[in-house]
Amino acid sequence: MEIRDPVHGSIAIDDAEKQIILHPFFQRLRNIKQLGFSEFVFPGATHTRYLHSIGVMHVGSLVFEALFKGKTSADHRRLKETLRLGCLLHDIGHAPMSHATESVMPLVSALKLPPRFMSKKDRQASHEDYTLKSIVDSSFTESFAQVRAKYGVTPEAVAELVLGETSDPAYFTVEGVNWFPLLHQLVSSEMDCDRMDYLLRDSYFCGVSYGKFDLDWIIDNLKPCIENDLAYLGISERAVSTFDDFLISRFHMFMMVYFHYRAVCLEQMLTRYFSSSGNEYSIPADIEAYLEHDDPYLMKTLKKSKNVWAQRIVLNDVPQKILETFGKDGLVTMSKLESYLKTEGIDYILCSSQGRLSKYYNDAAPAKTFPMKVVREGGVSRKMTHLNVNEATDLFDKYQKSHAVTRLHLDFEQLPASQKSHIIQIINSN
Repeated sequence: MEIRDPVHGSIAIDDAEKQIILHPFFQRLRNIKQLGFSEFVFPGATHTRYLHSIGVMHVGSLVFEALFKGKTSADHRRLKETLRLGCLLHDIGHAPMSHATESVMPLVSALKLPPRFMSKKDRQASHEDYTLKSIVDSSFTESFAQVRAKYGVTPEAVAELVLGETSDPAYFTVEGVNWFPLLHQLVSSEMDCDRMDYLLRDSYFCGVSYGKFDLDWIIDNLKPCIENDLAYLGISERAVSTFDDFLISRFHMFMMVYFHYRAVCLEQMLTRYFSSSGNEYSIPADIEAYLEHDDPYLMKTLKKSKNVWAQRIVLNDVPQKILETFGKDGLVTMSKLESYLKTEGIDYILCSSQGRLSKYYNDAAPAKTFPMKVVREGGVSRKMTHLNVNEATDLFDKYQKSHAVTRLHLDFEQLPASQKSHIIQIINSN
């Protein structure tokens, strides 16, 4: 089986993987747009999580082959197929339209995940929880029969690769090296296959150049770094500048595309709909019932609704943006404006987006993060040393602080002239 992709060209699908790709759980992703409401701003951004997921799997194969350079033992084939499926299925539990839909998901305990994947604390479920449930405990789990028979791949191992924790390190150990950290980094990390695909794909379909980077050069320079029998993802020191370019490309995509004021406001309007429509739409805990929840299902619900926010979303009727601030500049004015609007009883929507170069190398980094390495080669001595990536580039320090964009929206033209005049006066007072 072969898929023609406008970003990567021909993508080969193994016969054993057909059962997974053709299953209704994966086919659901055909009806979930990769960028949610961004289509309302960038009309070309109608690409789906279905094609993105296949693209991530393809990039995963390219990276694996570069890292393992022709190793084809049964154990290596098992690891490669596990990585391919981890890349393919990383988003299979994604909710319709946008992350805002996660606010109407049930408590994670209601999903009844197997004990090894159960959250220690009950909390609201996320799309990651639905991903784990889909892979290990649903009708979709049966679609792994052929890859299990051909490669020895288990659904549990794929789910663990997505999760980032394994209870069976022996599964990922080949020739005395535990490859789990590196493989998980290829699914989710500072420079994972997910990001390598979506930056190129999103920039292509949005018609912008911000997300472009040299994928081939990055892949050619990826290296496995073995420390204490654990393998970590590394990159050659000569490609650090390309890595920097990759990080900046992603940062610019967030600031210029993902945080576009109309798309962000539409997400806030969707949240308004959820909170004001009396449970008119909610995500079921039953994983089989979740199958019908895609973008068309949610949009059909919105179209049928008499809720004002539902109607405005359908019409792409976004309240006017009347003030926008960057960082701390203008926040005093924003505060004065908010105070006035509250006093006058004027409804408004406040949208705040924070772009950070890295979530892995800052004060709020996740505790369980596998370090990315930089490989320094010793020339004729052939001695190689490893550095943590933040020691090889100063980019993380330069972009240590998050870059916040705050916007305030309201139906300005519907206000009386006196209120309009006072609002303009507050904005101009800065």
